[in-house]
Amino acid sequence: MLRAKHKTGLVFFPAFDWAISPTHPEREERLLYTQDQVFEEGILDIEGIEEYRADLVTVKDVQRVHFCVPSVWDVMTESHFISAGGAKTIGMAVMDKRIDRGFALVRPPGHHAMRVVHGARGFCNVNIEAIMVEFLRQAYGIRKVAIVDTDCHHGDGTQDIYWHDPDTLFISIHQDGRTLYPGSGFMQELGGPNAIGTTLNIPLPPKTSEEGFLHITENAILPILEDFKPDIIVNSAGQDNHYSDPITNMNFSAQGYAKLTSLLKPDIAVLEGGYSIEGALPYVNVGIILAMAGIDYSRVREPDYNPDRIRQSKEITQFIEKTAEAVLAIWKQRASLEEKVRGNTKIAERKRKLFYDTDSILENQKESIMVCNDCSGALRIESSSSRGKNVLAVHIPRGACQSCKQRGYEWYDVKPHGFDLKLLQDRCEDKYLQDPQEQ
Repeated sequence: MLRAKHKTGLVFFPAFDWAISPTHPEREERLLYTQDQVFEEGILDIEGIEEYRADLVTVKDVQRVHFCVPSVWDVMTESHFISAGGAKTIGMAVMDKRIDRGFALVRPPGHHAMRVVHGARGFCNVNIEAIMVEFLRQAYGIRKVAIVDTDCHHGDGTQDIYWHDPDTLFISIHQDGRTLYPGSGFMQELGGPNAIGTTLNIPLPPKTSEEGFLHITENAILPILEDFKPDIIVNSAGQDNHYSDPITNMNFSAQGYAKLTSLLKPDIAVLEGGYSIEGALPYVNVGIILAMAGIDYSRVREPDYNPDRIRQSKEITQFIEKTAEAVLAIWKQRASLEEKVRGNTKIAERKRKLFYDTDSILENQKESIMVCNDCSGALRIESSSSRGKNVLAVHIPRGACQSCKQRGYEWYDVKPHGFDLKLLQDRCEDKYLQDPQEQ
């Protein structure tokens, strides 16, 4: 009888009542074929692999992470509460030591959802990994977290949420943003002035195969993780790097995903993208599950798998080798880079235009961050959208110094002109304020 080397928990939530359209790539069949494959292969009969039922996240869980405009109820459906709850369920099982590792196979996905949310972008309404991570921080007191996003699309939402957080190492390995949505995730995107270098982007050229992904993992990601020493490692386990995926241009395989998982050793994996519903997902997910459990995955193969047909070119190999060296160099130089960026600045600003492709919303943002030597800085966001809502949002981070706490409340208390909503996240007190109050 097979036995898992690492006790592993699984949550399945196909979200039967949520789809962008009946034929959209992001639909319930994404997980139904995987469920069938898991049952057929007898994965749940293996000693040490357990299935859990997803609980729901609460509104408070969401408000630790997001400013939802005009409210959480306007942004989320029941399926979003359960999808995020599936990640939370697995996270709690890991932290309570009921399992060693866990995989939340849930939808809707979340890694394109940013701190401010006016609607859906990239099929994402709320960031399910970030909601889980901030719950675990609040409930279990963990501090340092590494999130490795292996989805083919840049995890721009997770990057935005942790842009100013030096305790969260966010690494995104993805197809070059010049060739794929959302058009971001370049190597010069390194984080805010209080957290330079804890955001790391690894854009790869189209047609990268498992050789390239594994080289980057072994020669850049693993040394950085070893140096950072996180309390937990979370894998945003998107599977749209697969050679058969209909909306991307990469050449990864089920074997490659299993090997990558075996190298990363994530405590928690959360499903993100992956739209080759029959040709990839059942095999990739089985490979990931076996790798997390420490069980031999060498026989996991797609029916049409041909490694010679998807092998990357010599030019791509050389490019990736240089990319690994460059990323590692950035990590090692992050202290000097932060010094250059910060200078004598007291408040740093950035302005952005964001497009919600799923809901056709245009957002304008102006962000101000306190450049602080003692904490990750109070954050002020002015946000307006084409839906007509103007918002002032203030974030006081975990462990904020007294000066940043005071500045955060000053920003919130001053009567603003031209805003429909004032919102405040106080992570020191774990509270959320809204003016005017929700009806």
